[in-house]
Amino acid sequence: MNTFQTLTEAFNAQCQHSQTITYIEGKDKETVVSYAELQKRALGLLAYFQHRGLKQGDELIIFLKNNERFIDVFWACILGGIVPVPVAVGISDEHRSKLFKIFNKLSNGYIYIGSENLQRLEKYSQAQEMQAEYVTLSGKAIEHDAVIDIDVSIAGQVANVRPNDIAFIQFSSGSTSDPKGVLLTHKNIITNVNAIAIGGGYTEQDCTLSWMPLTHDMGLIGFHINMLVWNMKQCIMATDLFSRRPLLWLQKASEHKATVLCSPNFGYKHYLKSLGNKEIELDLSAVRLIYNGAEPISVDICEQFLLRLAAYGLKYNAMFTVYGLAEATLAVAFPKLATDYRAIHLDRHDLLMGDKVSIVNADHPNAASFAIEGPAVKDIEIKITDKDNNTLAAEHIGDIQIKGASVTQGYYLNEEANATALTGDGWLNTGDLGFLHNNELVVTGRTKDIIFANGQNYFPHDLESIAMQNEQLELGKVVVYGVSHPEQQKDELVIFILYRADINVFPVLARDVAKLVNSQTGLQVDTVVPVKRIPKTTSGKVQRRLLADAYLAGEFNDVLQTIYEQDTSNEVVEENLTALQQQLLAICNEVVEDKAIRSEDNFFDIGISSLALAEIHARIDDIYPDLIDVVDLFEFQTVIEVSRLIEDKQAPD
Repeated sequence: MNTFQTLTEAFNAQCQHSQTITYIEGKDKETVVSYAELQKRALGLLAYFQHRGLKQGDELIIFLKNNERFIDVFWACILGGIVPVPVAVGISDEHRSKLFKIFNKLSNGYIYIGSENLQRLEKYSQAQEMQAEYVTLSGKAIEHDAVIDIDVSIAGQVANVRPNDIAFIQFSSGSTSDPKGVLLTHKNIITNVNAIAIGGGYTEQDCTLSWMPLTHDMGLIGFHINMLVWNMKQCIMATDLFSRRPLLWLQKASEHKATVLCSPNFGYKHYLKSLGNKEIELDLSAVRLIYNGAEPISVDICEQFLLRLAAYGLKYNAMFTVYGLAEATLAVAFPKLATDYRAIHLDRHDLLMGDKVSIVNADHPNAASFAIEGPAVKDIEIKITDKDNNTLAAEHIGDIQIKGASVTQGYYLNEEANATALTGDGWLNTGDLGFLHNNELVVTGRTKDIIFANGQNYFPHDLESIAMQNEQLELGKVVVYGVSHPEQQKDELVIFILYRADINVFPVLARDVAKLVNSQTGLQVDTVVPVKRIPKTTSGKVQRRLLADAYLAGEFNDVLQTIYEQDTSNEVVEENLTALQQQLLAICNEVVEDKAIRSEDNFFDIGISSLALAEIHARIDDIYPDLIDVVDLFEFQTVIEVSRLIEDKQAPD
């Protein structure tokens, strides 16, 4: 086990070796950077930051999509004792709102940002009448475009940091609510990366490849910091490249003979959908671990992925079903190495808080299957408690609580969140439900109503606030819920709207609301349901679960069928389309199988997800290489508009 006390110590030691990072930006576009070169860049950037006035203890938001520069900036901060605050770059108002909320929380915050994104923030601030907030933020902005060529011969002053100093802050999802910043010390991170390396059996001969964003704990800690601390070769693939061309993920793994990979459920599903029945050239025999985590693990998707890729040498025991969360730095529970992944099958009627689980056969009519995540990793303790914080016996479902040297001491300037999560006796309540079986953790659900989609957490009240931008909706009259299907282990995003008017005109409202949510979050709304009443407690709290139960029980099937018949009766046969428009329309309908798309349908009106748009763009790009960008599909939002854009691009100057 490494004996490093801080990330600074680990970084300076391992950068003396010849190990490398490979940044993958395209099929034939890769950049290789040695750890030694990374150290020079980071020190050069640190000198620039210090010249700009940043000092130890100041916070720097890293608002940057480019992985190579992100990592340069991150380590410059670590070396200088500046606290990096990674924030995902998005194109929606939700992302911009979150950024302002985070910046306003910081004690002496700066932001590292590209000029184009800074201009977008200015336009957003004008639209939201937040000009004063923008002036403050822009005054603390370091524009990426101005510091592309750093003089690496000038090194910044490395700070003297201690194990219990804050290394960086990782903020949660959240737009209308306050984003929660998880405080992680050098000791937290070093402890957890050591535990991960032991649990994963890492050696310096391993090569990792990840497409997870560096703003996510799995991407930054699990597949970058971890590798550097343990002096491993690492490959980092752009996240949007995976979205557009998922097959490239395993092609690159094959090419680089990667031994350790990762993905949450939606990534495996996205890959399998793109692969279909194609036969491709792959050699996955070098892969010994492929992590599955970051959202509830689908046993069905695990099976489908392993069976489909077995022909290319992927071993069945490579699937590594794990549990972790940012509050633990990352890892909480790992299965045993080199063993087939395992699932447990439970009677779905015994899955509530305090229930003793009933183990059944996989073919039992009430069976719900859950992956076994394994025992706690080194330096972590796990216990299961009831709502009164009493420890429950094995095989009883309750709150999953954790304790250990890698667990955060709390959230950044957020006493309310600390009061909820920290139990006062040294334990942290994860907010997840589960049980221990033979001292191995099984996660069964969530204590709260968090919606898991596309590898991220979304809060119902955030999405409800977005939906209420439609002037026909009011607070308390719209409910968003992730309806969980135990047999599928995924959330169906359903919006319930209090509606007592003419049902024949409801489809228009449903499309408008779905468009609002889709355009601002990239999430696909599965169903919009009109309801006669919104159930609430005596204190006025919406009882979302009762609506979800009614939906699963089929209570809304008749009204949904009426809406479907009304909507489809308005469909028309399209004529007089150009060959290009027919081609684009065919691509859209092949990718989006559950909707009949017409040439003038707005992509966001009909609720196409951001992943589907990325796949549509990839197919267009195969036929018309480098002609349009995926971002164009957010501006040109119908087949007709896209066809005109392509025609304009093809027209001679």
